[in-house]
Amino acid sequence: MVKELKPTEPAPGAHSEVAVFAGGCFWCTEAVFEGLRGVRSVRPGYAGGQTEDPTYEEVCTGRTGHAEVIRVEYDPDVISYDDLLTVFFAAHDPTSLNRQGNDVGTQYRSMILYSNADQKARAEAFIKKLDADDASGRPVVTEVAPLKKFYEAEPYHHHYFINNPSKAYCQLVINPKLSKLRKRFSELMK
Repeated sequence: MVKELKPTEPAPGAHSEVAVFAGGCFWCTEAVFEGLRGVRSVRPGYAGGQTEDPTYEEVCTGRTGHAEVIRVEYDPDVISYDDLLTVFFAAHDPTSLNRQGNDVGTQYRSMILYSNADQKARAEAFIKKLDADDASGRPVVTEVAPLKKFYEAEPYHHHYFINNPSKAYCQLVINPKLSKLRKRFSELMK
């Protein structure tokens, strides 16, 4: 009997790397990255702040310093870190400081948390290119910072879109975003 893998389970023995992104509400970013080829797991959580073991309620106050993030485990032989950066920047507004749509506060800031020098260099180069190519003059405000600690979110946040497709937020915010990204990045989708 073949065991079916859940979206958060990597294939046994597979080569993988980890990327951590904050692009507003983690329900949206989780749904976006779960649909990409080569992504083995996406886990919502909190990072970038000072509070140990924060809860969702604490992070929502904006006083923990943490952002809502996703931890993406991926196969670099299938999808590159640069491809992940491309989708990340297309999935949110990186020129909006501490805000994505109706979500306002530092917990919704745009951030890349790197785990090695290569990720840092690639993220900084990507941002530099975005700024150079943008005719609007609105600079990218995405923070690039080292990943010190990732705190996994409470279980009810995991696979939020998959588990709550009829919720208003899923219908009005996540569905349109996914439709747009599926068209734009069809070659990267599962």
